[in-house]
Amino acid sequence: MSAAADEGGIPQAAPVPKAKAPVLAIIVAVVMSAAASGGAAFWFSSHGAPAAAHGAEAKPEAAPKAPAQYLALEPVFTVNLEDPDASRFLQVEIQVMARDAATLEALKNHQPRIRNALLLLLGQQKSAQIADRAGKEKLQAAVLAEIQKILKDETGKPGVEAVYFTSFVTQ
Repeated sequence: MSAAADEGGIPQAAPVPKAKAPVLAIIVAVVMSAAASGGAAFWFSSHGAPAAAHGAEAKPEAAPKAPAQYLALEPVFTVNLEDPDASRFLQVEIQVMARDAATLEALKNHQPRIRNALLLLLGQQKSAQIADRAGKEKLQAAVLAEIQKILKDETGKPGVEAVYFTSFVTQ
């Protein structure tokens, strides 16, 4: 009797040697992936050329934007609102967004002029004008335009891309 049949009298199959199938499967998967990537790249590059040949101009790739950088205009802006029937206040925290350090430095250098202009602008508001989202967005656009105007006067370019209200309280 064989050693495999010694235990309990049931014959057992001889052990199967470990196959190299997992390694082979990985190699096949890598080769197939590379072939698919190359084929896709070829297909996309060759199908872009006829569009340019038919009179459609290829658009140049836009340069990637620099990362956004933020600067808080501190201290918080607090103004009396222009409401004849009651004494109302607006307190707003403003942050500006630019994409280069030179603009942020210009903002810091000209902050007294910017703060003055924004205090005058914010003080002209009526509580009814800024009570809803549309009014706040209109004010946000006016603040952005005011800052860009000052920077353009001082540096020759507007520099700031966006203005954000990070706190907005009326009372």
